[in-house]
Amino acid sequence: MTRPRVAVLEAVHNNPHADTETILGAVRTGLPEVSRQAVYDVLHALTDAQLLRRIQPSGTVARYETRVGDNHHHVVCRSCGTIADVDCAVGEAPCLAASNPRGFRIDEAEVIYWGLCPECSTAPSP
Repeated sequence: MTRPRVAVLEAVHNNPHADTETILGAVRTGLPEVSRQAVYDVLHALTDAQLLRRIQPSGTVARYETRVGDNHHHVVCRSCGTIADVDCAVGEAPCLAASNPRGFRIDEAEVIYWGLCPECSTAPSP
C-alpha cells in the first residue's frame, strides 16, 4: 500500500459518499503534493480491488464509499443531494428477483430511493 492509497482510503472512510473533489481535498491535507490524476488512478484501482464502491445516482457525479461486500442501497435527497445508506429491503443479495432475467445470472440489484432528507423536508418553502 502506497501513501496515496492509504490517504484515499482514509478520506473515503471519513467522508462517506464523497465525490472526487472532496476526496482530493481531504487527501491533499496530508499529502499536498499528490496530483489529481494520482487520486483518480487510486480511486480506480481501489474500486477494481473491491476496497471501495463507486456509486453514481442519476444526475450526479460519481461518489465513493468504503462499505463494500454487501448489497445495500442508497437514499438521495432531491433538494440538497445528501446520500445515505439503506440496508437491503428484503432477504439476501441481490434483494430483488427479476421477473424475467432473460438468461442472465443476476448477482446484484441496484436500488436508489429518492426523496427529501429530514432537514430539507422541514425547511420553510421560499
